[in-house]
Parts: sequence; structure tokens; C-alpha cells
Amino acid sequence: MERGKAAENAAARFLAGQGLRLVERNWRCKMGEIDLIVRDGGTLVFVEVRARSGMGFGGAAASIPAGKRSRIIRSAQLYLSALRSHPACRFDVVLLDGPKLSWIRDAFQADG
Repeated sequence: MERGKAAENAAARFLAGQGLRLVERNWRCKMGEIDLIVRDGGTLVFVEVRARSGMGFGGAAASIPAGKRSRIIRSAQLYLSALRSHPACRFDVVLLDGPKLSWIRDAFQADG
């Protein structure tokens, strides 16, 4: 749990340093949880943060299977349904493999 919180803190700091603005953190609904919701200009970005101590077993990227992506997408759709207008949005992933942080913009699509 602590490693996950530290990873989310690192991801939030990194994204803020890239000019993105935090909107929500650990947003939960019946579908699941979205780690970070940020604004990148006019785009709303749903961010999944994954951390692994190293690259064994495929590293952090391998820990986001199709079912997890589907839950994130459904959660994002529920989040968007509460908004008056629907901004452009995308799904990003921040991976922490040991000390290495990688940011994958537009990591997956809602329609696939």
C-alpha cells in the first residue's frame, strides 16, 4: 500500500512538472478506481500508475491487463457522465520500474 501511495505521489509530482494540473486523486466508483485525473490543457487525462521493484515478469507495463484497462475505461465513463460537458480525454500510464519512471501518453483507447 505504501509503495502504491509513494508511486502515485511521484507520478503526480512528475506530471505537475510537465505542466499537467491535478483534478482528482484516487477517484472511486462501483466500477473501480482511477489513480489520477489531471488536465493537460483542455484535455482530461485519466492516469493509471503502476510500480514494480524491477523489470522481472515484464515490469510495471505487464501489470495492466485488458480487464484492468476495461475497468478504468468504465470508471472514466461514469466520471464523465457527471460532467455538464465532455472535454477531450485520453488514458495515460505512468510506470515506475524501480527508480525508472516512464510516462506513456495515450496508452490505450476507450474503443479498444
